[in-house]
Formats: sequence, structure tokens, C-alpha cells
Amino acid sequence: MTSPAAQQINAIHAMLAAGHRNLRVERPSLLIWGLPAGLLFALSPHIFTPEQLPDLQQRALAWLALLVVVVISAASIDRVWTGRAKAARDEAWSFVHRQVQKVWWLLMALAVLTTFAMFFYGGGYMLYAVWLVMLGLSLYLHGLFSEELLEWTGIATIFIGIGSLVAQLPHETMRWIAAAVFGLGLPLLAMMLDRGQHRPFIFRLAQLSLWLALVLATPLVIERHLSALPPIEAEPLSLADFRSGQAPVSGYRALTLPAGTPVPVDIELDGDIFRSGDARLSLPLVLDRPVELLMLDGKPTGDARFGGESWQSARQVRWLTIPWIKADLTPDSGPVVFTSLIVKIRQH
Repeated sequence: MTSPAAQQINAIHAMLAAGHRNLRVERPSLLIWGLPAGLLFALSPHIFTPEQLPDLQQRALAWLALLVVVVISAASIDRVWTGRAKAARDEAWSFVHRQVQKVWWLLMALAVLTTFAMFFYGGGYMLYAVWLVMLGLSLYLHGLFSEELLEWTGIATIFIGIGSLVAQLPHETMRWIAAAVFGLGLPLLAMMLDRGQHRPFIFRLAQLSLWLALVLATPLVIERHLSALPPIEAEPLSLADFRSGQAPVSGYRALTLPAGTPVPVDIELDGDIFRSGDARLSLPLVLDRPVELLMLDGKPTGDARFGGESWQSARQVRWLTIPWIKADLTPDSGPVVFTSLIVKIRQH
């Protein structure tokens, strides 16, 4: 039987833990932030597409307006809901809770502004990683003053964002992971909150493993299912026959581009210091390995394969990376700035 002194000591420890972690995350708050963001990530390829808004600036402003509306709406609803929940429990807003909530809003606002800036300065491949890192920082900071589980999932979310970049995952895969973390991970996290109770390490590890299994396995299965191509029986078509126009091209055909085939890449530069006619050039690139392009009724479908491998959709393969851009001033040529651009085109 536990002695009265031991009971008093345990009660004191519980009071100290409650004082250290005096914040309380309302379960609906995680749903308010997670579900709209997850839905937005899942449907983003169909919102404000280049076909709908060809102008880049208009498309960027449209996305900025949409994200601002979503973030402000989520912050306002969360604020009102949390205030009503505190009032029902006869609690007051603590100073720490107000400051932590402001930091959460600031990190979400930074993610919105980063998204807007990527339309003009590039880096779109890192878009979903930025949102995941910002969310992870928000969860970790909140968890420092509320619940241990938020700390664990916050760190895991940060590593998911950074790890997706290190692993060079396809852009579509990263999109589905971000959608799952927000749309599925935050609601699941709301169900697992235990009001700041101290749990054994094994218990927290089991919770984190379950959470990671949902937010990583689910998007990978969805992405694989959506990107999977049915078995296609495509008759081979040589480049010479295709150019001659004499071979029938109806149905599926596998157009073979042999190694050594020149593939000119047209580049058009736009700006207020170049004449439009002088800002076009063509790179005379040559294939180093044979490539097969899938054709349907004479038009490419966007799918390709190498050496008899499975067909891959163009949206699942990252072909182009620009790791380095350098500007040099050449005095011998007058006041002209020559830009050195290193571009890597490869299969990832």
C-alpha cells in the first residue's frame, strides 16, 4: 500500500508537471487547421492552373488571396472556439498561451509568403517541405508548454519535410505526404492527446509509430494507385517512320529515340532589358541513352520509359534541376553581365 507521504509526493509532482505544461490544445483546433489545409494540398493541381490563369502574376495573387483567406479563417475560428472552451471550464488565457498562439500564426503566415515568393523566385520543389517544417516547428513549440506528444510529432514532421528533400522524392509524392500530414495526421493527433500526462517512452514511441504509419503509408499508397498505369500494349515505332509520316500512328505506339538523337531544347528569356527576338536560344542536346515515348493517336501522352522498363508519367519524374546560377562581370566585353547557368537534366 502506498504511504500517505508517497501519495503527497506524487501529487506534488503532478502539480509541478501541470504547472510546467499549463497550455491545453483543444482537439477541434487541430481539425480546424488540418482538414482545410489537407484538402487544399490534395486539390492544388486543379486550382488556379496555368490554363485557367495563364498570367503568372495573376496566378500568384490568386493563390495568395486564397491562402490568406484560409489561414485567417482557421485562426479566427480556432481563437473563438478555444475561447469558448476556456470559458466553459472557467479558465483564463495565460500569457504564455497567447504568445505561443501568435508564433503559430506567424509561422503559418511565413509559409504563405514563401509560397507567394516561389512564383517569382523559384524553388517550387521545396514548397511542401516548407509547409511541413513550419507545421513541425509550430507543433514542437506548442508541445514544449502543453503535451509531450506534440513535441514528438513536431520533430517527426520537421524530419519528414527535410527527409523528402534529401530523398529527392517526386513533387507529386511530396504533395500527397503534405496533404496526409495536415488532413489525416492532425485529426489523428487530436484523438491521441492526453492532456499533458507523462507517458513512458515505449508508449510515446508506439503513438509516434502509428502516426507515422498513417501519414506516410497512406499518401504513398494513394499516389501509387493514382500514378499507376495499366499494362499498355504499345507497338514500337521508329523515329524514321514517325518523321516520314507513312507509318500508321493510331492507337498506342512506343516511339523510340535512340542514343545519339539530337534533342534541341528551346529556351525563351523574358525581361525588360532584352528584345523579344534576341532572347531565344536553342540548346543542341544529344541523348546519351535510348528513350521510349508513349504516343496515342500520334500525340505524346507524357509517359516515357528507359530500356524496356515500366512506363512512368512525366509528373512522377523530376527531369530538370538548376543547382547553381552565377553572374560574372566581364570588363573586356564592356558593361555586360554574363550569367553562367548550370542545368542538370536527368532521371530521378
